[in-house]
Amino acid sequence: MNERILITGGAGFIGLHLANHLLDSDYSLVLVDDYSRGVSDHDLNKTLKNERVTIINCDLRHRESVLKIGDDFSVIFHLAAIVGVSNVSRDPIRVLTDNVEIMTNVIRLGEIQKNLRRLLFSSTSEVYAGTLEKVGIEIPTPESTFLALPDLKRPRTSYMLSKIYGEAMCHHAGLPFTVFRPHNVYGPRMGMSHVIPQQLKKAHFSVDGQQIDIYSPEHTRCFCYIDDAVKMMKKMMENEMSNGKTLNLGVENPELSIKEVVNECHKIVGRNLIPNYRETTAGSPVRRAPDMSETERIIGNSEHIGINEGIVRTYAWYRENVFDTNNISAM
Repeated sequence: MNERILITGGAGFIGLHLANHLLDSDYSLVLVDDYSRGVSDHDLNKTLKNERVTIINCDLRHRESVLKIGDDFSVIFHLAAIVGVSNVSRDPIRVLTDNVEIMTNVIRLGEIQKNLRRLLFSSTSEVYAGTLEKVGIEIPTPESTFLALPDLKRPRTSYMLSKIYGEAMCHHAGLPFTVFRPHNVYGPRMGMSHVIPQQLKKAHFSVDGQQIDIYSPEHTRCFCYIDDAVKMMKKMMENEMSNGKTLNLGVENPELSIKEVVNECHKIVGRNLIPNYRETTAGSPVRRAPDMSETERIIGNSEHIGINEGIVRTYAWYRENVFDTNNISAM
């Protein structure tokens, strides 16, 4: 086998977990990252000790630098993007322009490969948000759902627009591709800007009886543990039936409310806290659940790690690497 695989955003949350999973097979990996979300950390350094892994520090907005990465990759996973609520709220025009520019350069890189077997593009479940808001949506939501646009004046719209544009570019670039739409992937090393690590941190540093704010408590999501997500990504890469397809990535059930997930976090930490239910987050979809039937038809079905076990594993990592130490991980 020993194919060479390129992972943009390879030092990030999903990218590094994907790299570690691919290393269980006989692949050689090149990770590309600009460390814009942090510096090197223990987990990344451990992965880089593997002789089949190389990392390149590269700003993917600069085409000349991108085209120097190499021309002998059989697979490109494009995970890099400008993300995060703070970026979207503070500078939505940068989110739009940079993500499209990065996507354009990755496609140009794909065009010079000697034997590219697949470009796999990480889109987002946010692409369904406009349809849900405007006309309602089938839940669980299939990939065939038509995509409507929410209010373009909202900063949050910039991210989903850049991903829709990226999906369209995949269809028209003339390269073999798979688009996947991740749904609420969580796990160790995911950063602190998501509900599960946020609530684990609050519970860890709280005492029984303390009041904790919970936003959008009635909104529902289907949470997918990172190990399950990267296994699906690898299967998409290896299965020829996924070529040219757009597929949901996640789990179809259980569909849990935010307050249920928060309660699970507090229980796992071992805190008896008082929930203070607050307003809904602007632009946040009321419900989100992927229809996984098409994905499972192509790559097969498998057991998934349940929400309790997933949060237990996530908390163990954060407790050891973040909460009880002075180390700051790049996430």
